[in-house]
Amino acid sequence: MSLNISLYTISAVLILDNDGNRLFAKYYKSSLGEDSTNSSSKFPHQFDTQQQQLNFEKSLFSKTYKVNQDILLYDNHLIAYKQTNDLLLYLVAPLNENESLIYSTMNNLFEALTILLDNTVDKQTILDKYDMVCLAIDETIDDGIIIEYDPATIVSRVTNPPSAVYENVNLKNIDISEKGLFNALSFASKKLGERLQQGL
Repeated sequence: MSLNISLYTISAVLILDNDGNRLFAKYYKSSLGEDSTNSSSKFPHQFDTQQQQLNFEKSLFSKTYKVNQDILLYDNHLIAYKQTNDLLLYLVAPLNENESLIYSTMNNLFEALTILLDNTVDKQTILDKYDMVCLAIDETIDDGIIIEYDPATIVSRVTNPPSAVYENVNLKNIDISEKGLFNALSFASKKLGERLQQGL
């Protein structure tokens, strides 16, 4: 038996209110190519239709509402969730994923949302600042891949606009030949070695 190691660790991110209604839902599909056997083992349910998604959300809500757990196995998925005030935040992952990674990602995403929403994570604030919630989730998870883990970094990426420093960069002077790339790699290696020697 071989391990199916992949970066695609999240199947869905859900935010539901106390009635089980959807406030936010983003489902990710495996981008593993056309190999259906590999894809179906990693992502057992793709939730292709909106009705499948809504049915899953309703049944998941009924299973987790007012239950004091953080992680559970449900419908061949690993579910990490957090209930607060009048909403529930869910991360849905394939069954064979690392529970600690999924749970930590969920906690860090919730912490980033708490900072972004001024320590008031409730239904009304989510709806009022929906754009920031979407950006925070997109900065944390991209196409099912966890790309950022640190809440402070997530918050800074959401709240800070792109720097104007890069607007004046002339890309025509960048050497992208083999020699230019080798020089860039050598420079980066040298700088990394210097930092390691300094203990930074």
